Formats: sequence, C-alpha cells, structure tokens
Amino acid sequence: MNTSFAVCINNQGYKASLEVGKLYEVISDPDAEADSMIRVIDEDGEDYLFESGLFYPLAIPSDLAVALHHRV
Repeated sequence: MNTSFAVCINNQGYKASLEVGKLYEVISDPDAEADSMIRVIDEDGEDYLFESGLFYPLAIPSDLAVALHHRV
C-alpha cells in the first residue's frame, strides 16, 4: 500500500471545504501533480483536487500510514 498524507496549511478560498491543520489522505494523481494540484480525500470519503500549495506533505512511518488509512 502506498498511502500518503498531507496537512492543510492554508484554506483561503476553500474555507467550507478545507480545515487548516487537518490531516488529509492523498491519492496519487500524476496528471494533477504535473499541474501543481493534489488530490485529497475528505471526511465523506470523496476525493477532490486542490492547489498543492495549500498542503504540506508529511513523511510518516508505514505502520502509522496503515493505521490512519483505516481510520480516515
């Protein structure tokens, strides 16, 4: 499993959609990444594209990523 996470550091323009300081699961999307976008999963399990600058990617141990993936 290749699960990654990022924390929202800026929700300007997306105050209803993003919460600053919240951890979001990231879905790999090379096409979006080429356009400086990031695909994240919200609390309803839906994935959305946002500007990558709104997030800070986190390097976390794989066992923590597995635990968070099952929680999120």
